Amino acid sequence: MVAAFKPTKAHPTLSDRPLSDRPLSDPAEQGKAPAKFLQGDLMRHIVVMSTTASAGLVSIFLVDFADLYFISLLGKRELAAAVGFAGTLIFFNMSMTIGLMIAMSALAAQRIGKGEPEEARRIATSVAVAALALGVVFAAVFWIFAPQMLELMGAVGETRDLAARYMRIVVPSLPVAALAMVASGLLRAHGDARRAMNATLAAGAVNAVLDPILIFAAGLGLDGAALASVAARLAMAITAIIPIIRHYSGFAPFNGAQFVRDLQPIFGIAMPAILTNVATPVGAIIVTRAIAPYGDAAVAGFAVITRLTPLAFCVLFSLSGAVGPIVGQNLGGGAYGRVRETLRKALFFAAMYTAGIWVVLFASNWAIADAFGLTDEGGALIFWFAVIVAPLFFFNGALFVSNAAFNNLKRPLWSTWLNWGKNTIGTAPFVFAGSAIAGAPGVIIAQAIGGVAFAVIGVWLGFRLIDAYEAGRADPAAGSSTPLARARPTPPLSSPRG
Repeated sequence: MVAAFKPTKAHPTLSDRPLSDRPLSDPAEQGKAPAKFLQGDLMRHIVVMSTTASAGLVSIFLVDFADLYFISLLGKRELAAAVGFAGTLIFFNMSMTIGLMIAMSALAAQRIGKGEPEEARRIATSVAVAALALGVVFAAVFWIFAPQMLELMGAVGETRDLAARYMRIVVPSLPVAALAMVASGLLRAHGDARRAMNATLAAGAVNAVLDPILIFAAGLGLDGAALASVAARLAMAITAIIPIIRHYSGFAPFNGAQFVRDLQPIFGIAMPAILTNVATPVGAIIVTRAIAPYGDAAVAGFAVITRLTPLAFCVLFSLSGAVGPIVGQNLGGGAYGRVRETLRKALFFAAMYTAGIWVVLFASNWAIADAFGLTDEGGALIFWFAVIVAPLFFFNGALFVSNAAFNNLKRPLWSTWLNWGKNTIGTAPFVFAGSAIAGAPGVIIAQAIGGVAFAVIGVWLGFRLIDAYEAGRADPAAGSSTPLARARPTPPLSSPRG
């Protein structure tokens, strides 16, 4: 049942009113500039936020890709397979951290959109403390149980031991990575995409410099790649925190009692977001387990794909973090029309980007396989990834956009259910059927096909929720759901305003 919620003179729907005509509740606020995303061209905001975020991400993904390339030059297939297994579990850790980054971005952006900078500083402190605490807990668990987790994924013998050693060097830096990620989320909540980008660029630069030095010059091999990753996380944390202190008055002083009260809104977003993001590595673990029986060559090929995917589609990966603050600020300002248009334009942007990347991957798949010395199963995986899986990645981008919408439109659990559906129901039966039909290539093709329906559902629900808020059928503050059976007068990807 939807809570009754009707716009009144005291709570109007602002989507059609010029920003200059919107009253400010506090006269003291009259001289302040409006929140950045409440005005201006939305496509420009999306492009700037996503491309600047991806510019930083690509530096990390490129170095991660280079890590695997350098390791492959050592000429030992078990090393590349070990990085593949360890990388999947480390991604599991980072997905939990990303959930807290989403909470930081959503909670801070909403307060900034309402003209409450001190509240934004206070909630930022609470999120940062929660991120550090969870980082310590997760790091301890993954350090202790690394061998057992790797065995569950199908790693055995020397490959398992190498992967465990790699993990035990990297995971103690998880608290630092968590702080870096939430600080980056706070910068994006302020609309400061450039400085958020600089933090990830710094991480990439440090990793790029240290990788060849530690892997080859120092003769540390796999351990050198792990140590370079630790140094990169430290660099990102420092580079993200400094501009927060210099330009946004830093964090508010920690208050234990207030922190306890803040845990409910923080984990109201963070826990569903963590569960949402953890679903992705769970799906990756299922796929890795399905690939493992085909041997180290197939696992090595899949490891290249798992690093090639975020590098090639880094702009789509950044869409969730880029769209979130835009949606959050406009929700805080009551501009529902701009929220709807943000989703429409983000989907169009995702489609155009995917088409371009598909062409590039199709033309270069053999060169990629040759560069990593992939033959047989490994080379076949790269080919089918480029030909069939790449164009279907648009649907992942669509799900990223809908996840960002739900996290900022007070329905984070919707993201959770869709992501878990995609990475369980939409993964396990498909990949094992694909394996039986077409071997290792069938696994990755079936995984891509299995996620299509969940992306379509996510986009449909996102537009329906915005319509419900704008029409007064649902209250953003009530946490109620929207009925699914009501007939729509317009298609899911269109706006009632045309």
